[in-house]
Amino acid sequence: FLLFTRVVFVFVSSVPLCVSFVLSLCSFFYIFPCTMSFMAARQADGVGSKVGSGGVASSAQTNVDRRERLRRLAMETIDLRTDPYFLRNHVGQYECRLCLTVHKTEGNYLAHTQGRRHQQNLAKRSARDAFDKGQARLAQVAASASAVPAVKTPKIGRPGYRVTKQVHPSTGALSLLFQVDLPEADADANPRHRILSAFEQKIDAPPDGRYQYICIACAPYETIAFKVPNMPIDGANDLHFSHWDADRKVLTLQICFVRGARAPAFEDSPPALPGMRMPMAMLPLPPGTY
Repeated sequence: FLLFTRVVFVFVSSVPLCVSFVLSLCSFFYIFPCTMSFMAARQADGVGSKVGSGGVASSAQTNVDRRERLRRLAMETIDLRTDPYFLRNHVGQYECRLCLTVHKTEGNYLAHTQGRRHQQNLAKRSARDAFDKGQARLAQVAASASAVPAVKTPKIGRPGYRVTKQVHPSTGALSLLFQVDLPEADADANPRHRILSAFEQKIDAPPDGRYQYICIACAPYETIAFKVPNMPIDGANDLHFSHWDADRKVLTLQICFVRGARAPAFEDSPPALPGMRMPMAMLPLPPGTY
């Protein structure tokens, strides 16, 4: 009986210990998974973040938030009606004429205008415009510096002249000798001559292609022109020359036509009378026309 009593006493005294041991095991197996899930959540939120703060944002999330803030700011401050690069196409989309991009909404376009690509293109365009303005200014300065002001001298009338028709004794080539007296020419004068076609001059109208004009100009005299037949001139011949005698103030000009050349005849030209020669006349041209 004493032995049985001692065994019952030991069993009854060990029941609380067993219950506490069982409860300890249960709490351990329940609390440990909860602790592990809590640590996993903190690691998912981000290293160094506070509990419940949502974690540290990634670079992609930061860029999205930045673009959204810039879009809202641009919609409040920028007027698209004054944007020279904003274009709405025929399908209802929006285009950037500077960057050649297409956007679905105005907010998307405004976000694009705050981006790096658009800002770089704006800087390039500004630099190009400044360079073009500088080049235009330099060209204008160079043109104004190189421009020679026209000297307007009063004209004193037409000079005297002599015209001699010549025929080469051996070749039979026709030539004309012009001698123009310029006694009132300046000391450093240099008379000039030029051959004009009938369609270049504006004095003898309507133009007649059968003739050409030998123009001679020297200040302060008026420019004069001699109307001669439109025959090829032999410029390689030694008989074609000009000479300015500064002492006597006489200009000598001789032109030689190609051997066997004839003046062109047109169907609507009047028939030449027997023994009629080609007319030769002096016609005035505007001052300064060579």
